[in-house]
Amino acid sequence: MLDVGDKAPQFCVPADGGDEIASTTLAGKRYVIYFYPKDQTPGCTTEACDFRDRFEAIAKTGTTVLGVSKDSVKSHDRFVAKHDLPFKLLSDVELEVHKGFGAWGLKKLYGREYEGTLRSTFIVNGDGIITHVWPKVRVKGHVDAVLEALQQS
Repeated sequence: MLDVGDKAPQFCVPADGGDEIASTTLAGKRYVIYFYPKDQTPGCTTEACDFRDRFEAIAKTGTTVLGVSKDSVKSHDRFVAKHDLPFKLLSDVELEVHKGFGAWGLKKLYGREYEGTLRSTFIVNGDGIITHVWPKVRVKGHVDAVLEALQQS
């Protein structure tokens, strides 16, 4: 997983609404990129809605929010519409962005090991450098911690 001080990887992937998001269009802008396992699941819905509910406060810091999962654009479109999400969800079916940030790897659930999305969040500054990392996100209170870090930097 990438760490503070690392350069964020380049990417270009489809997003909800038929858009395409490329890291080159984010040059000079600070952004939060968070990785989550699956649309419409309880923890992922809570996290997305927490980002939605704090979206205005995050925007006041001059920061863009991007959510990333391996779900399809159609799945993202339904998720955005159902929960009125004001930020883009990236469809990383090929796991290009996940692997670039190190947000894909070995997980354990009930003693079983498997590969999957490592719920994590990164803040990337306008120079493309990672300034904050949350490698093992617990959903409750997480977005508040991200907002606090944005307001302090």
